[in-house]
Amino acid sequence: MYQQMIFVNLATDDVAASRKFFTELGYTINPQFSTDDCSCVVISDTIIAMLLSKQRYADFTKKEIADATKTSEVLICLSAESREKVDELVDKAVAAGGTVSGETQDHGYMYGRAFDDLDGHTWEVMWMDPAAVQG
Repeated sequence: MYQQMIFVNLATDDVAASRKFFTELGYTINPQFSTDDCSCVVISDTIIAMLLSKQRYADFTKKEIADATKTSEVLICLSAESREKVDELVDKAVAAGGTVSGETQDHGYMYGRAFDDLDGHTWEVMWMDPAAVQG
């Protein structure tokens, strides 16, 4: 059965620093699709983040490239298997040089936190109680 994938393309000021940041979060780099201008971060079997130098990113768009530290261009939300895994990933991101973004969201059945990566892209991490989803 075909499994659709998502490739999130993000502009970065420093490909090497971004590569290091995401490996410190526990993700791997696919060297087959990585160069000095691009880093292919494997988040899961179906989620890939392509971290592109701004010069390389400009090859794919005629639009102005957003400065994610000043304007929001996308909110990326990743699921987590538990509340503890939410905290673990956000804490790793902060330890690796990211910053906490927004307030912790705790609704009992749903828990989430967010961080901004080195370039200001916001990554939300969310857990939802499976019983609430079935409900």
